[in-house]
Amino acid sequence: MELKDEMNNLIKVSFYAYISLLYCFFVGKIIPKGVPRLLTILPVVIFFLSIPLFLTSVHSIGAISFYISWLANFKLLLFAFEKGPLSSPSIPLFRFFAMACFPIDVTQSSNGFSKPKNFSTKSVISYGTKGLLLTFLLRVYHNHHEVMNPMLAWCFFGFSVYLMLELLVALSSAIVGLFLRVELDPQFDKPYLATSLQDFWGRRWNVMVNRILHPTVYDPMLKLSVRVVGRLWAPVPAILTTFAVSGLMHELIFFYFTRAWPTGEVMLFFCLHGVCLVMEVVIKKAIRVKWNLPRQVTSPLVVSFVLATSYWLFLPELLRCNMIERAFEEYGMVSELAMDVVRTPPVFLKFKE
Repeated sequence: MELKDEMNNLIKVSFYAYISLLYCFFVGKIIPKGVPRLLTILPVVIFFLSIPLFLTSVHSIGAISFYISWLANFKLLLFAFEKGPLSSPSIPLFRFFAMACFPIDVTQSSNGFSKPKNFSTKSVISYGTKGLLLTFLLRVYHNHHEVMNPMLAWCFFGFSVYLMLELLVALSSAIVGLFLRVELDPQFDKPYLATSLQDFWGRRWNVMVNRILHPTVYDPMLKLSVRVVGRLWAPVPAILTTFAVSGLMHELIFFYFTRAWPTGEVMLFFCLHGVCLVMEVVIKKAIRVKWNLPRQVTSPLVVSFVLATSYWLFLPELLRCNMIERAFEEYGMVSELAMDVVRTPPVFLKFKE
């Protein structure tokens, strides 16, 4: 992969996405909501699913597949039925693009736009510490993972992925906030403090995805299930369907990385967690007793369960992607490019010579 070629492809992909969203914006003004609008924007949805195939960088694929193929597509599906953040009748074109492409916190103001918060000294220190910890974990994993205990190597790798995602989203939020005057939804809320699977998946891990899956998958399935099994047990099929859709989207993202047919392990991981979360909900509803174990007991149990099942079902797919190795290769390319820029004398000095 040449860095220049990848940048050209990324610019082309961004331009195509811009044109596609421009089309969807005017479709919303002309085509009535419901099935007619859905059929009209369906080609854009299909195109957005194919966009990551034009890219090869793990960073480009990760960002585009998450923000465009997943979040933007699900927002467009809501938009087809006049729901979600894109359905405000007074939303201008520029804000339509921003709301579609980025997980903007729509509760900030009536139109989803307000002055973003400044990073406090505490936040800067926190992110700086996490950056140093990420550097340490990546270096140790990269140099010693072949001789490390497999479970220990997975812990290093898993926490590295978590820190990398949190820092990348924080950086994206700062950049988007600077140019668009908005604030992105948080990606994580201290998942290592989760006291249950409900707490982990519903409020702490990948908050952006949770907020888009809720209106697109969970709520419609919940309404349908109420008619079939009643209000008490309606959350059960809604939870299972939501986890199945999340598993399907993760399988698709891994396909973008590997360009190989999915193994089904990632899908099994999310279905397993969906079943376990359903069991947790059913037990709570059955015993109807409000009692809680101390956080010092529940949090390690939840984190251990997530890590153990990830090691079993998620790690093989991550290793198949060679994500860490490809990321280091791309960092090396960027570093070489930066050094070339530093070594190249400015144009006016060449003229003097």
